[in-house]
Amino acid sequence: MYIKKLQLPRQNLVIVLLIGITMLPIRAIAADPKRNLESFLTKTQTLVADFNQTVLSEEEEIIEKSQGVFSLQRPGKFRWDYKKPSTQLIVADGSKIWFYDRELEQVTVKSLNQALGDAPALLLAGQDLPEDEYQVNALSSEDNLAWIEVIPQDQEGAFKRLLLGFQRKNLREMKLYDNLNQVTQLSFYNIKIGLSFEDSTFTFTPPEGADVIYDE
Repeated sequence: MYIKKLQLPRQNLVIVLLIGITMLPIRAIAADPKRNLESFLTKTQTLVADFNQTVLSEEEEIIEKSQGVFSLQRPGKFRWDYKKPSTQLIVADGSKIWFYDRELEQVTVKSLNQALGDAPALLLAGQDLPEDEYQVNALSSEDNLAWIEVIPQDQEGAFKRLLLGFQRKNLREMKLYDNLNQVTQLSFYNIKIGLSFEDSTFTFTPPEGADVIYDE
């Protein structure tokens, strides 16, 4: 059954924004002396990792926890496969993003460019990030991680602040502060880079009988 809907689920939009920002081009952090960050942002073309995700309220209370597997292939392809507590799948094939809720048997489809917005779409495409839209700061190291901070100039957007924590060349932690004063934390482990993926990793065909929602 094919129907239409106008709003992208908020949690899915947070994930999309996180992935867009991880594509920051070298120009944005040229002043940062930490070469391992530059190496990750410019040389890591493929990546697969397990992840834990925690969403905290403004009072730092846990709203939800989840875990799964994340795969990335630049430009514009990624896959979030949520295993626990619910089984959901988010696949970007380079032109569209597919959000599949297995329990609801529902698929939401959105244009990649439309879902990300102009600036994040540029990041995923590997183009230069407009320097007047984001401020990027190198922070002091903490917990054996080298941190950088990304602040959008437009504070009315989907997020207010993003922290990226690196260990050598690997992205290990992400913290996104949104405009609802909630924090989404992501921890990556069992990281593998430079792998070759099968074409099917970043393609999605809606299962027979699933509701397909075109979010336009």
